[in-house]
Amino acid sequence: MKKSIVLIFTAMLLLQCSVYSPTEFSNEALNDIFISIEDEEITFKEILANNRGKKIVIDVWASWCKDCLESLPEIKKLQEENPEITYLYLSLDRDLDSWKAGVERLKIKGQHYFMQSGWEGSFGKFLGLSWIPRYLVIDESGKIIVFNETKVSQKLS
Repeated sequence: MKKSIVLIFTAMLLLQCSVYSPTEFSNEALNDIFISIEDEEITFKEILANNRGKKIVIDVWASWCKDCLESLPEIKKLQEENPEITYLYLSLDRDLDSWKAGVERLKIKGQHYFMQSGWEGSFGKFLGLSWIPRYLVIDESGKIIVFNETKVSQKLS
């Protein structure tokens, strides 16, 4: 009986940990510094402020990522069907040149930023990144409404 209770309690704790889904970004994530496509440094907080009042789909990706490339037609279709949504692409490419070449080669429309702090930076740690692509949705009030999506779906629109 005791073993059953312990197992149930442990399972409940594990389930709670696996559904971590914050509605706000941490201060560390907000203050992480990205590089714009124009080579300017910008904090994530400033990126959000520039898009205040808009619904935002965030795509964390890299031009070398097979799964990211395979999902591009789906995200482009989502953009066509929902042009009122702002699309932010946050790149985990290895360097700025590869990232910019990928954006151009793949003809990805939207706002583009390079995650210079990478997987282990403040933003990456906040997301708990273990896989890309990774999608988030921010509503018009700035609340995170989709936190841990790895597939393009109707949840994003």
